[in-house]
Amino acid sequence: MREGLRCVSYDRRGCGRSDRPWDGYDYDTLADDLAAVLESLDLREVALVGCAVGAGEAVRYLARYGAERVERLVLISPTTPFIMRTDDNPDGVDVELLDQMAAAIDADRPRWAAGLAAPFFGGAGAGPEDLAVSPELARWMADLALDSSPRATQEIYRTLFTTDKRAETAEVAVPTLVIHGENDLAAPVELCGARTAGLIAGSSFIRYEGAAHGLFASHAERLNKDMLAFLSG
Repeated sequence: MREGLRCVSYDRRGCGRSDRPWDGYDYDTLADDLAAVLESLDLREVALVGCAVGAGEAVRYLARYGAERVERLVLISPTTPFIMRTDDNPDGVDVELLDQMAAAIDADRPRWAAGLAAPFFGGAGAGPEDLAVSPELARWMADLALDSSPRATQEIYRTLFTTDKRAETAEVAVPTLVIHGENDLAAPVELCGARTAGLIAGSSFIRYEGAAHGLFASHAERLNKDMLAFLSG
């Protein structure tokens, strides 16, 4: 409100205080949930801000519902347009990585969550001492990961990893800002941020040198300034 803007956030299904159904973690349903929030609050002239899998939700929302309510789009550390390696996406990530993550969650979910902090905030080769955030914030992030249903955790990862969003990303027609860290392990910058920006006509792309995936915490001040400059432009 200090900047004259209203921020509306919600817990994705399966997470936080939202319900935890067994199904519904595909992009269509997640986009429908976003539509329900926008429609129930009658929000218009909206700037959609999607981080990581949220970028895919925002793009799918525009594909399903159009831009009647949306004025601008901000994609932070996006997992769009397509992460998984296939014959026509040879630079993608092997699906074996998804299988390994699922096995780690099944074997020891708290240990898996605790191990997220170093790559999430530090990137390649980072240890606990290399994070750009406090130990307390890193623990809070791990707690957030655990504050979701195990089913939701795995199915949302499967959705973002296996869904090809190249065609609908190319159809985005609202002014778009893409921001991505160059040391992002979860969503490699060239595979995700650069290709997303390349597909969206007229988009702006900002690279954060040395930054990993969790820009909302590790680079909060710079991220807010860049978003505000885009939204006021």
